[in-house]
Amino acid sequence: MQVFDRRAVRRNRDRAAPGWRTHDFLHKEMTERLVERLAEVRRDFPLVLDLGCYGGTLAPRLLAHRGVERVIQADFSPKMARCAAANGQAALAADEEALPFAPQSFDLVVSLLDLQWVNDLPGSLLQIRQCLKPDGLFLAALIGGDTLHELRSSLMLAEIEISGGAAPRVSAFAQLRDVAGLLQRAGFALPVADRDALTVSYGDPLKLLAELRGMGAANALVERSRRGLRREVLLRALEIYGERFALADGRLPVTFEIFWMAGWAPDAAQPQPLRPGSATARLADALGVPEKGTGAMAGRTQRKASES
Repeated sequence: MQVFDRRAVRRNRDRAAPGWRTHDFLHKEMTERLVERLAEVRRDFPLVLDLGCYGGTLAPRLLAHRGVERVIQADFSPKMARCAAANGQAALAADEEALPFAPQSFDLVVSLLDLQWVNDLPGSLLQIRQCLKPDGLFLAALIGGDTLHELRSSLMLAEIEISGGAAPRVSAFAQLRDVAGLLQRAGFALPVADRDALTVSYGDPLKLLAELRGMGAANALVERSRRGLRREVLLRALEIYGERFALADGRLPVTFEIFWMAGWAPDAAQPQPLRPGSATARLADALGVPEKGTGAMAGRTQRKASES
């Protein structure tokens, strides 16, 4: 199913590339959180793919990490890739849905706030797993859940009130349960998914809209309206935003919900789960507490005795 117009995704990023450094605050914050997570993994990753690199915010921090020797940057936008190349690391334009890399090329693949724009996310995850070396790590953050719910509901209410109907203006994002299942479906070992959240606030709501355009995150839905948002609808939406969500100081909060994904390319040396029923010790003994049965086994034993 085609949710996003991929040509519009590329166009939005191309337009944002010249001013990227002015609007990459969210990527800077998520970069630090990604680096913190990576620091918990006691492994060296000599060759890293930064998939969806935007303007190259992440690569310098990766190179400062122990054991990282080289970072290959890739972005769907050629202009973003050229912007990223200014940090001295290789960068190329590449489609996340058709990766141009050979199997088992990278020790680590990272992706920061990019994969939410992909139509075929299961296919992209499968390709990412295939381009990892055995026991290579995939670590990504994507925007999901209730991100921008304040803006989404305000625009919808204003457009219904004035125009009698509402066109999709803000993307619908994946849910955490879906993300966790996709990692397993793509064949990752030891998959983990969890949630992070960030709330920022703006004194001028129009700055939020400019910030989204500056991030390359303008509306790219296939079913988006090709007509611009009417001025009276926008002004009413900003009024509703303030009425429903304004903080005590009058500033407007903006929610970003981030889903983290991590998984390993399968390898025979990785820890394997034990076969059910093969445990040699009781959990109650390890915890130092008395064991309490549910009564199910006792009932089954009584039934067998009565039958005999």
